[in-house]
Parts: sequence; structure tokens; C-alpha cells
Amino acid sequence: MFGIPGKQAVTVTDAAARQISKLMESGGSQGLRIGVKKGGCAGMEYTMEYVSEIDPLDEVVEQDGARVMIAPMAQMFLFGTEIDYEVSLLESGFKFRNPNVADACGCGESIKFKDIDELQAEQAGK
Repeated sequence: MFGIPGKQAVTVTDAAARQISKLMESGGSQGLRIGVKKGGCAGMEYTMEYVSEIDPLDEVVEQDGARVMIAPMAQMFLFGTEIDYEVSLLESGFKFRNPNVADACGCGESIKFKDIDELQAEQAGK
């Protein structure tokens, strides 16, 4: 929908691909759908959910057995994002490195995106 021909909407690190593949196997799902919703102190939050069926409007990214679907309303906001999976002594989880984020809250749970006109101009210029 907002993609550039020949370029994936998001990239997935090897660590994230391994974790997504494990989750797909254990949950018997077709993959993980990522999106965004209103919420949090910065205004928006990422969402992730197991999916049993691929929506024909989803952007699908596959890598090393992992499948990520991007919900249609989130595609513009997630374009260019790198999805990683990090493990530390205190926590483990998916991390989104998103060039479209203008600001994030201190806890790291919510984000604020750049203005929609700015995003469209950046994507048209690339």
C-alpha cells in the first residue's frame, strides 16, 4: 500500500525471526500481525497479535520461517522499521527501531509519530 517496489515494509533481525518462528510453531498461527493503536502517554502504542488467517490487505514480510503481517492502517507508520528481539537480565521482548517516530515516552511503551504529511513527503522522496 505504501511500499516501495522491491523493498520490504519492515526488516526483521535474525533474533526476531527466530523468536517469531518459535511463537508461530507453539501457537499454531500463520504469523504475527503488528499494528498501532491510540494509547499511552505519547499517544500511540504498537500492537502484536497471533493470527490464524492472513488478511489480503496485510503487508506480509517473511524471513527464515517467520511471518509478520502489517495491518493496513499501520503500514505508513511502520514503513522502514526494524523489528528486533532483545534479551537482557531484567527483560526480553521485541524492540521496534522506527524512523517514523518523533517522540517516545520515558517508559518506552508508547510513541508519537511524525505528522502524516511529513511521512508522506519523506516516503515520496525516497
